Amino acid sequence: MFESLTQRLSGTIDRLRGRGRLTEENIREATREVRIALLEADVALPVVQALIQRIKVRAVGQEVLKSLTPGQALIKVVRDELAAVMGSQATDLNLNVPAPAVILMAGLQGAGKTTTVGKLARHLKEKKKKKVMVVSADVYRPAAIEQLRTLAGQNGALFFPSDAGQKPEDIVRAAIADARKSFADVLIVDTAGRLAIDEAMMAEIKALHAVANPAETLFVVDAMTGQDAANTAKAFGEALPLTGVVLTKTDGDARGGAALSVRYITGKPIKFVGTSEKSDGLDVFHPDRVASRILDMGDVLSLVEQVEQQVDKDKAAKLAEKVAKGRKFDLNDMRDQLEQMQNMGGIGSLMEKLPGMGQIPEHLKQQVQQSREVPRMIAIINSMTKKERRNPALLNGSRRARIARGSGTHPSDVNKLLKQYQQMEKMMGKLSRGGMKGMMRGLQGMMGGMGRMPFR
Repeated sequence: MFESLTQRLSGTIDRLRGRGRLTEENIREATREVRIALLEADVALPVVQALIQRIKVRAVGQEVLKSLTPGQALIKVVRDELAAVMGSQATDLNLNVPAPAVILMAGLQGAGKTTTVGKLARHLKEKKKKKVMVVSADVYRPAAIEQLRTLAGQNGALFFPSDAGQKPEDIVRAAIADARKSFADVLIVDTAGRLAIDEAMMAEIKALHAVANPAETLFVVDAMTGQDAANTAKAFGEALPLTGVVLTKTDGDARGGAALSVRYITGKPIKFVGTSEKSDGLDVFHPDRVASRILDMGDVLSLVEQVEQQVDKDKAAKLAEKVAKGRKFDLNDMRDQLEQMQNMGGIGSLMEKLPGMGQIPEHLKQQVQQSREVPRMIAIINSMTKKERRNPALLNGSRRARIARGSGTHPSDVNKLLKQYQQMEKMMGKLSRGGMKGMMRGLQGMMGGMGRMPFR
């Protein structure tokens, strides 16, 4: 999300960053470029007008013009105002109610409600340590109930069965009663969507809201619909007391207009964003971090959180102990490191959170994101015997040819992997001897080697 906006703004930001002084003409030119970039990103016109006006008011004040680094000060103003229009800070779910806390999901058909219910159940179970039950009140869409049953099983949630012949209100009443008996902390209710907003749909969702008395009413909307996402959310917000919005399919939205428009137009916070089709592809929405990413400042906080949550701490501790004792780093250890990288979404997911990614040409970023290099490396290591992984010195020419055949690669790919392994082993050896400078040189060499590996 926001790739096109980041690229459009990066030139403006670079020009501003180096200025020793700013004039009203500079500021006028910069805000004009920001305005065009926002409109091209499909941000709603009222949002663009309000945002530009707020930037102008702050930019011509003492905060910027009297600053020792006016260019940097103006960038900070733009960042702060982008964050403010999206809600400034992350807004958590309010689950501080008698159990079960009911979360009612609303939205149009095709927005991804059912999938989001599964992801939200996993998020609450893993991050909030809640016992979650899910129920489908969608009695119209074929297989909606079975889809939710499958998702509940995959994400460790209790499933309350329902039937297409039942009334939605009766389903919700029975589910709440069962959630109490099962001592569930949270009950997530999936509701029916329609292809467009209509009176029957609104009447039904209002009736469900009255029965459920939910702690949270979340509107699920497809980010790829751009400005229409904000307008649809506004229509739902007028019919229902929404408490927040979930933006789905943000990985397919390069413009980001919905994220910048929804909060301003609806007055409701974006609480989550769907970042991938995977069951863990649901992230808390942090407006301040997103604003930094838009301006190509990276999102190091999210990167740190991702590492903390997804790195296997036991494996990391064992490797650290092994290195500290001076024991040999082998190909099993290398495979563990590659698999951890895969668990964090691959190189592309890590790269997009780093500062300065807007400066990298799009075709190179696409190469990295689409690269199968890490899975290929894992496949090569998996094609070795246990003895070969523990003792890579055994890997002569005939063994390398056999491994290449077994992994569907070329002997040259096996040779490249072993060269990278040797660099990693050397780096770990220097680390065990306490040579931090040597380790850093080894790391640079290893990254250089990875950079030279061809993309297929």
